[in-house]
Amino acid sequence: MGGVFRAALALAFAACLAAQGLAVQAMAGPIPEVPARGQVTMVDLGAKACIPCKMMIPVMDALEKDYAGKAAIVFIDVWENPEQSKAFGIRAIPTQIFYGKDGKETYRHEGFFDKKSITEILDRLLAQ
Repeated sequence: MGGVFRAALALAFAACLAAQGLAVQAMAGPIPEVPARGQVTMVDLGAKACIPCKMMIPVMDALEKDYAGKAAIVFIDVWENPEQSKAFGIRAIPTQIFYGKDGKETYRHEGFFDKKSITEILDRLLAQ
């Protein structure tokens, strides 16, 4: 990763930190088990005040409804839970990580991710 890219990433991260707004409800209580045991899991690691993360809110809300009882859809705010960034090896937010039923990571994406692309991955994992 080049120095210019790192600098741009650092500036983008700083801009997210400085952003104001509250669109996602904070996760109350302990961090859920990720990946969920024996279940296809998608975890979105982001922050409530990050602009691309805010864009993920309607997508995550729809996924939670569409996959209720079929797959675990989890949001973790890494600004409120900074230890999770290191635990998941996060380099940028938002980051989405997908796990198969066996608990192994199958795919990782950084940045905004549209619902259609996510559902394709989740449906493929559920069919396995």
